[in-house]
Amino acid sequence: MRWTVPAGLLALLAVPLTVAVVRLAQGVGGALAVHVASVTLYCGIGAFQFLPALRRRAWHRRAGRLLLPAGLAAAVSGLWLAVEAGHDVLMAVRLCFGGAMLASLVLGLAAILRRDVRGHRAWMMRAFAIGAGAGTQAFVQAPWVMLVGQPAGAAKAFLLSVGWLINLAVAEWLVQTRF
Repeated sequence: MRWTVPAGLLALLAVPLTVAVVRLAQGVGGALAVHVASVTLYCGIGAFQFLPALRRRAWHRRAGRLLLPAGLAAAVSGLWLAVEAGHDVLMAVRLCFGGAMLASLVLGLAAILRRDVRGHRAWMMRAFAIGAGAGTQAFVQAPWVMLVGQPAGAAKAFLLSVGWLINLAVAEWLVQTRF
C-alpha cells in the first residue's frame, strides 16, 4: 500500500523519463543535457522521498543532499532553456514555473535549516510537483495532439501550464490535508 505513491509517480513519469534517457543516449548537449539528466535523477529518486519508511533521517538526508543539487540544476537549466523557447508566452510560462521550482527548493532548504520539518515538506512537495510536471503534461497534451497535432506557441504554453497547475493543486491538497 505504501509503495503505491512512489510507484504511481514513477508510472506517471515513465514516458518523460524514457524520452529523457533516449535524448541523453542521442548525445544532446548544453543546457538540454543538464536539464534532462538532472530532472531524471531528481524525479527518479525523488519519488521515493514520499515513502514513509525511507523518510527516516539518515536516508532522507543523504538522498536530499543528492536531490537538492539535482533539483537546482533542473530548475536553472529549465530557466536557461525557457529563454530559448522562441515564443513570448511560452517563455513567460516556463520562466514562471522554473522560477517557482527554484524558489520552492531554496525555501525548502531554508525551512529544514531552521528545523521546520512541516515547512520543508510543503516546499519540497511543491518543488517536486513542478519538477514532475512533464508526466502530467504528457497526459494533458495527448488529446490535443490526437485531435489537432503538436501544440505550439500559446496553445503549448496553456497545456504546459495546465499540467503544472494540476500537479501543484495535488501537492497543495496534500500539504493542507495530509502533512
